[in-house]
Amino acid sequence: MSQATVTSQPPAYGRAAGYFAGIRDVVVLELKQRLRSRGWYIMLAIWFILTGLVTWLTWASWNAQREAQRTYSDYMPPGSEDPGSMIFEVVLAFVLLFALLVAPALSANAVNGDRAGGTLAILQVTLLRPGQILWGKFLAAWFAALAFLVASTPFLVTGVALGGMTPGHVVVALLMLAVEVGVVCAVGVGISALAGRPLFSIVVTYLAVAGLVFGSLISFGLGTGLSQGTIMANQAQQRGYSPYEPLQEQPMPAEPEYTCSGPLVERPAVHTERVAWMLAMNPYVVVADAVPYPVRATSNFGTPQGAIESISQAARYAMAGPEGTYPCANGEAKPRYLAQETPLWPLGLGLQLLLAALLMWLGWRALQTPAHRLARGTRIA
Repeated sequence: MSQATVTSQPPAYGRAAGYFAGIRDVVVLELKQRLRSRGWYIMLAIWFILTGLVTWLTWASWNAQREAQRTYSDYMPPGSEDPGSMIFEVVLAFVLLFALLVAPALSANAVNGDRAGGTLAILQVTLLRPGQILWGKFLAAWFAALAFLVASTPFLVTGVALGGMTPGHVVVALLMLAVEVGVVCAVGVGISALAGRPLFSIVVTYLAVAGLVFGSLISFGLGTGLSQGTIMANQAQQRGYSPYEPLQEQPMPAEPEYTCSGPLVERPAVHTERVAWMLAMNPYVVVADAVPYPVRATSNFGTPQGAIESISQAARYAMAGPEGTYPCANGEAKPRYLAQETPLWPLGLGLQLLLAALLMWLGWRALQTPAHRLARGTRIA
């Protein structure tokens, strides 16, 4: 009498736990290798010193400007009482710049570096799947890059301690910085799995980052030339100050600072809203637009008070187009300061994640075994 053999399949949560355990093993292996390297600690120390130096120079610059204003002028512009906002924005821009420079160096040779050393094939012949290897190397590179953000956190917190900023600003800024670093690491790991040589993948990753930072600006500028059009608007009548009263003693003008009158006529305008999605992919635009700022419709003449806030306002002007920014467009007065009602950063971050996901998927396909075709001179083991 024969007995039927029943093969039991492991439950779904067991398969998921095993998959994540493989990713964890790759992450632990990669981090142990990085922690053994003395260069990683040297880079971290240099990062900490440079960020501290930038923070000190920013504070010294603000202090010198304030002393000059006290000496030569009795008028103190709004927002000049606390240096926290200025320090926060300068340090944030500096940290983002160097994070975009450090992340490719930590991720762009993660896969083909092992291939060149003959150790990638050892991982591929184990029970580890290509997705586990790729995700493990991505997370290891991301965690290593996040250590640099942790080292710069005290200097961002300085903006809160010196006034003018809130803890929410620091939390949102750190979250967005971490996401941007993760996107760059994903791009680097994906390119590393596709390229055969580490040097080539590092150069291509830096070019990809430069494309996001500078290429988005160039594409947006060229795109505006192809977005010429017209808009219906009438005449704007400015509200001026009284010439017989000191400027600092007069109340700030109400928003908007002009009225609209006369018939609607067709005027030339650039429809920047058609190409604003190119500008949205810029990492500086994503981070700047995500940081919350108070509405300045009645303070500081309705203008932004820092470089990062100015970047956010410029991106919102581009997204609004002439319909929301051209004076007296459609017979309506437009505010000088655009509130953060419709954010632009989700669009830019979504496009960045789409690019990173595409490169990671292509890298996953490149790690599939058996490999039917290898580049000439590729080392296997």
